[in-house]
Amino acid sequence: MLSDYEIQALLLSLKISGVAVLVSLPLGMACAWLLARKNFMGKSVLDGLIHLPLVLPPVVIGYLLLVMLGRQGWLGKVLYDWFGLTFSFSWRGAVVAVAVVSFPLMVRAIRLALENVDPKLEQAARTLGASPLRVFLTITLPLTIPGILTGSVLAFARALGEFGATITFVSNIPGETQTIPLAMFSFIETPGAESQAARLCVIAIAIALASLLTSEWLARLARRRLEAQ
Repeated sequence: MLSDYEIQALLLSLKISGVAVLVSLPLGMACAWLLARKNFMGKSVLDGLIHLPLVLPPVVIGYLLLVMLGRQGWLGKVLYDWFGLTFSFSWRGAVVAVAVVSFPLMVRAIRLALENVDPKLEQAARTLGASPLRVFLTITLPLTIPGILTGSVLAFARALGEFGATITFVSNIPGETQTIPLAMFSFIETPGAESQAARLCVIAIAIALASLLTSEWLARLARRRLEAQ
């Protein structure tokens, strides 16, 4: 049986990861489309910046977010003074932290799906008078759905496991920012709490594995529906 403390960490992890995916999905699709369909000066730089969180230490990402979005940060101060928004030491900041870390996985999966869409199909639709928006909604988007689903689920799983950027930016506050990895960290540091840490470890493994299996299942289902049309 899970304690209320563990259930709280589990539900908060699901909430933060889910919101992070929903918030970053439109931007992820836009960046993936830009990288897959357009050639422009600085494309390699943009590609490198998007994928930088994959190679940077998460603590560095958390520190940069703290400098930028903290109460006295150059952007965080403006958001707080003008709109009353604060990100540091709150669940909203945790959403930002996990979204930044998981964003490259989402973009990469969607970009690969876009690159596999035959541009001739889009060109044919345009010659028939379809607008760019209609081409995207009726041709490009349906053919990209497997990649979108895969990228979203992978980003969700990565967000669930984020630790370094989260604890650096928003600290380890029970009920506010304490996700499963942070709760495990607290249990590991507490004498006699090995069983609680082990339970959360099993839960984290189960959720991550279920996410990967769900991603594969959804991708296969979408491909079958597209092939049947």
